[in-house]
Amino acid sequence: MNIMFCGDHNAEDGVLIATLSLLKHCDQLHIYILTMTVETENQHFEPFSATMAEKLQELVNAKNPASQVKLINCDELFHRTLPEVNLSSRFTPYAMLRLFADQIPELPDRLLYLDDDVIVRRNLDEFYQQRLDDVELVGVLDYWGRFFFHNLHTKRLYDYVNSGVLLLNLAMIRQTGSFAQIREMMQTRRMFFPDQSAINRVITKKRIAPRRYNEQYHLQTNTVIQHFTTTFRFTPYLHTLTVKSWEVERVHSVLNLHEYDDVLNQYLKIKQAMSQEVI
Repeated sequence: MNIMFCGDHNAEDGVLIATLSLLKHCDQLHIYILTMTVETENQHFEPFSATMAEKLQELVNAKNPASQVKLINCDELFHRTLPEVNLSSRFTPYAMLRLFADQIPELPDRLLYLDDDVIVRRNLDEFYQQRLDDVELVGVLDYWGRFFFHNLHTKRLYDYVNSGVLLLNLAMIRQTGSFAQIREMMQTRRMFFPDQSAINRVITKKRIAPRRYNEQYHLQTNTVIQHFTTTFRFTPYLHTLTVKSWEVERVHSVLNLHEYDDVLNQYLKIKQAMSQEVI
């Protein structure tokens, strides 16, 4: 199974947790991590570390020696088509990095992109192996955005996908040039959700998958992938709620969620061991 993550040093905990959850359900993994160094007016971002990439390689090889983890530096690619007008959005520049995948020859034609704040709960084979002949990507509706955003070029009432879980047909994307069109759009048009808005605006050859493959609200009995994204809560008053997978104490105390304790306990042990190695 080919998996892609994108992120800086701060994404390492989430990618570690996501990888541990993948290892429960996948025998052979080929993981590609896109990273870079970015300097904006207000922030400096350090790349995903080689140390964590090596730890991930060790973990996947312990299950299957044929598995691999590859860290790919995208400094030159990103700065060649710098999405300057969107660098200061509420999202880090790394949210846009996935849209350079078509420019990286070593990435395979079939690729499952995952945000760093997901946990895989069940086997992914049915989702991953589906036919992609006629689509550029497969995604799940954005839980809240489906009500507010709609692509007028399609006939579907609900067609606004969340970009945190995307099964990509890179072969077709390279042919259509849609990601190139999106990158150009991000250079000139400021958007609140730069990558997600552009994906939904440009790509019409997409398939909508069931909610269970990107659960963004509450854990359901059939959830396959849970996405720890920002959501709304209505009691005791309307407010946003953000609890990330690596915030283990808050996963327990705020979400009252213990479904992933085996993965999270393994994560905590690995992190502790790595910190002791540094000392």
